[in-house]
Amino acid sequence: MSGEPEVARTPEEEETEEEEIKSSYRPPPEKTIEEILAADQEDESLRKYKEALLGQAQAGTVIVEPDDPRKVIVKKLALCVTDRADLELDLTGDLTDLKKQVFIIKEGVQYRIRIDFIVQREIVHGLKYVQKTYRIGVPVVPVDKMTHMVGSYPPKTEIQSYTTPPEDAPSGMMARGAYTVNSLFTDDDKNIHLQWEWSFEIKKDWKD
Repeated sequence: MSGEPEVARTPEEEETEEEEIKSSYRPPPEKTIEEILAADQEDESLRKYKEALLGQAQAGTVIVEPDDPRKVIVKKLALCVTDRADLELDLTGDLTDLKKQVFIIKEGVQYRIRIDFIVQREIVHGLKYVQKTYRIGVPVVPVDKMTHMVGSYPPKTEIQSYTTPPEDAPSGMMARGAYTVNSLFTDDDKNIHLQWEWSFEIKKDWKD
């Protein structure tokens, strides 16, 4: 550990460093379900693991919504707080209407974000959920940014879900106010499965 004081970095420098890390990462080549099942057939334990992982997809192509060509269909975002009903956004309709539905969040509470989605046709690799939060009136620099590795998922007829680790809402008079969030569901290959904006307001209590 160096004895010299650490120099604080600007948000722009942190963003540049993050982009450099991203640009140095090369995702593995995408494979079809057939290619995955055909590989390493001599390894019995690996074969059984892949069969358990792929489940329904081994019996043939899983298509949940035939008229939708996408492999990933994002259905819902839920903001989850213990002992309270989930606050939910339907992501299947007109996304421009989402900003009219403002979540009220009590300052300092611990919450999680859950994303419900469908995977069909092929396995998807390296799903990610990226969220940038902006204070309304200060739209240039996000006040918070998080990136969560969701993982790889096989096609299933059921809705699949990912829930983020717990986060603490900011608290104090300076934290109260209105915020807008840019959310992105993407993957290692930078496919944009869905991108949307939504809003919340931090208040002293749930009903203020």
